[in-house]
Amino acid sequence: MRITAPSGSYQWGVSQGSPFRRMIVDNSGGLELTNTSCGYASGGFISNTVVTGNVAGCSQQQWYTRNSTIGSWTGDVWNMVFSGVQGAPATNYPTLKYTVLPTTPVSREKPFLYVDGSGNYNVFVPAALTNSSGTTWAGASGTATSTGSEPGYTLPISSFFIAQPSNSLSDINTALANGQNLILTPGIYEYSGSINITNPNTIVLGLGYATLIPQTGSAAITVADVDGVQIAGLIIDAGPVSSPVLMQIGVQGSARVSHQSNPITINDVFFRIGGAEVGTAATSLEIDSDNVILDNIWAWRADHGAGASPIWTGNAGENGVIVNGDNVTALGLFVEHYEGAQVVWNGNGGETIFYQSELPYDVPSQGAWMDGSANGYPSYVVSNSVTSHTAYGLGVTPISVKGSPSLKTTGSLCLMSPE
Repeated sequence: MRITAPSGSYQWGVSQGSPFRRMIVDNSGGLELTNTSCGYASGGFISNTVVTGNVAGCSQQQWYTRNSTIGSWTGDVWNMVFSGVQGAPATNYPTLKYTVLPTTPVSREKPFLYVDGSGNYNVFVPAALTNSSGTTWAGASGTATSTGSEPGYTLPISSFFIAQPSNSLSDINTALANGQNLILTPGIYEYSGSINITNPNTIVLGLGYATLIPQTGSAAITVADVDGVQIAGLIIDAGPVSSPVLMQIGVQGSARVSHQSNPITINDVFFRIGGAEVGTAATSLEIDSDNVILDNIWAWRADHGAGASPIWTGNAGENGVIVNGDNVTALGLFVEHYEGAQVVWNGNGGETIFYQSELPYDVPSQGAWMDGSANGYPSYVVSNSVTSHTAYGLGVTPISVKGSPSLKTTGSLCLMSPE
């Protein structure tokens, strides 16, 4: 999409869960990442985008920009991270809080629906890239290249089962088992069981942030340890019966295979425990496959809204993300308010570029928030068994609880040495 504003700037005043993808902002005023007069905003994500003018961070607290081209960048509050961005500012953390990588080590853009010149609907599936910069679709001048030059492939709409909330879980799983891909049209899907992806290269694309809510304590989605699965554009809410995990990638405890040449990719998938619906789940996302790309993940245990009363138990959730697979890459990871560690990383060779986290705000007492004998939990834990892990641009907001000024945590990060 191209946005042209002859005067002034285009405003994108958002927080987590509002990605800005595959756009052209072509105007002298550029792009402002807040609402009017540098108002409230608390984090976001840009990828595969061209902004010909300046991008103004203004009062944005934290932001991740990936594989884009910008005219310039101004503004910072806490944590501004760039990877593979042409025109990015120079690294100068901690003076102005910029962390800049010239390339993104591994990435795969989100699949998207489009109409070709003959009026036919298709889904384009971008290829995985290594050590990339700039957009996948723009030439040196920032204009779109020819249709066939973008790395990836096209699937006809006939290869997709197009689901509505009125479809049964059996309808969806039968279609997937028979080798079809899946489009989930806008709506709320409440199922007593999981959507199960077992075939390699399966594409699951949510439109309008289709929302999945498991009803009987299952996962919302499970993915076998197979190549090339892409899941994009979904919200997953915890349901009325507590789920051990809301999305399961791979099989816990099973032997794993490499997906380096064709990684599993999760783009723009957002988890909520409480907030919109009353629900509980122990873990939001668990990765038990190798070579998975997590691209803009927001996992949120609600600190307000539905389920927030009684505090601490009405929307219980222990961990946001658990990574057991090796060589997993997280590009834009937002994890907030869980009752244990927000992220637990057990796999080797992991890499995170940009992490935003808030510790829980609704802890009723120090005694309710103890990791054994330790006061509270760190946000980002790399376990003792890990021998290699890389992370850039990690930002954690410390705990702040009304009426509990003495509440303490063991620390925001826990990078442990091998035993």
